[in-house]
Amino acid sequence: MAQRPERADALRNREAVLAAADALFATSSTPDSVSMDDIASAAGVGKGTLFRRFGDRAGLIGAVIASRLAPLQQAVQDVQDVPDAAASSPRQRVLSLLDASLRFKIENRNLMSAAEDAGLSSPYQAEHYGWWHGIVRAALEQVPEVQAADFTAHALLAALRADLVAHLIDDQKMTPEDLRSSLAAHIGNVLGSSPDPLAPRKEA
Repeated sequence: MAQRPERADALRNREAVLAAADALFATSSTPDSVSMDDIASAAGVGKGTLFRRFGDRAGLIGAVIASRLAPLQQAVQDVQDVPDAAASSPRQRVLSLLDASLRFKIENRNLMSAAEDAGLSSPYQAEHYGWWHGIVRAALEQVPEVQAADFTAHALLAALRADLVAHLIDDQKMTPEDLRSSLAAHIGNVLGSSPDPLAPRKEA
């Protein structure tokens, strides 16, 4: 049986909830400070609507993350679309991919920290993590010196945990550019040589 299209009012409510949650997490001092009551109030819907639609807070956070993934997916596509002959090196491709992930984490650090705190199953079982790990693992498999691409992908992604990114930027006052440069140095240490310097980029 074909699935019925979503009612217009239900679709509007969903978009309002996702937009409200996204804005609240972006401006919150800590992820824990954003409650379901806050999101319902900001979206102009009843709290029951949130639970019927998303199940629980973790489900809502997961839906917001899914709605925010398009820029990251486009950045990945841009890196993958560069022909092998035009790419600087397999190491540079790894750096470009992980830098895109870091920029996404910086821009969405409260939301991603909330996802980690909410225990969306395990962070390693979340759908977006599995997708991202596969992308990084495939890039690492093109680096001749890497002997354990699967583990190395996990290890490199561990350096991009949202709680670490938030701690370094919000508590240690590290600038996004310094954090990106430090990631590039870390990747160089892991892979055995330094990739090309990153192009300057302003971050939120």
